[in-house]
Amino acid sequence: MARPAHNQPPPLVDYNLLRTDRALAQGIEREGAAWALPELARTGAALGTCENFERARLANAYPPVLRTFDAGGERIDRVEFHPAWHELLSGITARGLHSGPWAHPRPGAHVARAGSYFMQAQIESGTLCPTTMTYGSVAAIRTDPDLARQVLPVIYAPVHDPRELPIGEKRGAMVGMGMTEKQGGSDVRTNTTRAERQPDGSYRLDGHKWFFSAPQCDAHLVLAQTDHGLSCLFVPRLTADGARNGIHIQRLKDKVGNRSNASSEVEFVAAHGTLLGEDGRGVSTILEMGTYTRLDCVIGSAGMMRRALVQALHHARHRVVFARQLIDQPLMRSVLADLVVESEAATLLALRLARAFESEHDEGELAFRRVMTSAAKFWVCKRGPQLAAEAMEVLGGNGYVEEAMLGRIYREMPVNSIWEGSGNIMCLDVLRAFSKSAHTAAAVLAELELARGLDARYDAALAALAGRLTSGELQEADARTLVRDLVLVMQACLLLRSSRADAAETFCESRFTRCWGAVFGDAPAGSRTREILDAAWSECPDQ
Repeated sequence: MARPAHNQPPPLVDYNLLRTDRALAQGIEREGAAWALPELARTGAALGTCENFERARLANAYPPVLRTFDAGGERIDRVEFHPAWHELLSGITARGLHSGPWAHPRPGAHVARAGSYFMQAQIESGTLCPTTMTYGSVAAIRTDPDLARQVLPVIYAPVHDPRELPIGEKRGAMVGMGMTEKQGGSDVRTNTTRAERQPDGSYRLDGHKWFFSAPQCDAHLVLAQTDHGLSCLFVPRLTADGARNGIHIQRLKDKVGNRSNASSEVEFVAAHGTLLGEDGRGVSTILEMGTYTRLDCVIGSAGMMRRALVQALHHARHRVVFARQLIDQPLMRSVLADLVVESEAATLLALRLARAFESEHDEGELAFRRVMTSAAKFWVCKRGPQLAAEAMEVLGGNGYVEEAMLGRIYREMPVNSIWEGSGNIMCLDVLRAFSKSAHTAAAVLAELELARGLDARYDAALAALAGRLTSGELQEADARTLVRDLVLVMQACLLLRSSRADAAETFCESRFTRCWGAVFGDAPAGSRTREILDAAWSECPDQ
């Protein structure tokens, strides 16, 4: 007979993801979406159930399967998912994560969505790939009034409809993207896929895509070469008459993480598409989508960081080591406090960034998001895997086994850094944004000025950063250090202006005055680690 386990933490389930996260709730309120907090609290309770975590486990334990042909040899290119995948997506669409701010615009709508997306990322991230692409696709589709009238009503519907039907016959629809090819990767200008204009004004596509995200989506935005250059095409999975479009799925990618989601390689064989945006300006058109997907990379990474942190805190509060609770060990408190300030800094930055997407006419906010979307994606998505690894180490061997959630989070983290532009691409985008207009640096510095005088260490870091931004000598070789410093100063600004003085002090001391960055656990001696930890996570079961 097996001996009963003791000194093991209970499962971390059945808790409210919002009400146990003070930084998230306060950040949502501060960024203009206080009106959404009651509904987000209900979402936090619904997401944090044992049943929902089990759906996430099943969706990853039984990843999608490609069925290329039917029994009679007809090509079907069908991707089959475990029912748990569809259950998760039904909840996502019901809450409007795929299109809510577009379908029901109001001040704070993108911030409210960010809060819900942040919590969803703590449950399962594979389902967020088609969610994010659909959300971003609306920005591009809206530039074509005719296409918008045809497809946006069904995209806006809060319904997950997995049936294989033309998009016009669906109750709800999702949109993916196809940009990269074997020979080019991020250098999409080298794409070879051709789109030939047909007599009726549509286009015939022939070529391939090396990463064709979520092939089960009802349509994709695709880059292809026309007679006028690289252009963006709207390519449905099924044509209007119900025929299967010429999109042949070659295989599903065997990925390190994101395993519940289907990513594929495809060939286009006389595929039907329609031009979206200006002919020959496909990159600028699809970047309307890409900017929003980069935002979600930041939010998603911050959400997973939160879940990894909470797992570590929960374990440390229930585990006794050397006759004391693990969380009472001074060195462990230092590690955990450092994880807290990293996680909360990422949370506040993600929410502030979401607010920058609220206005399409405020020049200051537009300049802010042009720089900080790429900068935040670079830094937050880079820090995610490191935080997840440290959280796993808090649990020791228990964190390294598949029964725990941390292994999945650790494998999931790098995709947000790679997808939609890897680290170097993000840093080059930041340099490009600063070089185009002095107004961009002015807008960022104006935001940072809001915390001047609140901490001497911050003031010194801000002065050094401002000197670099206004020098006119930004060098490509130094881009990573510049972007790192920009994000750290912005995160410090947000923490200082929050109600978390203890976290802000620890952040400024560790990030600005010490030789910091090699490992977590650099909370300065004498910092208020107990206050930081107590405020970071409440084990309140309130639903």
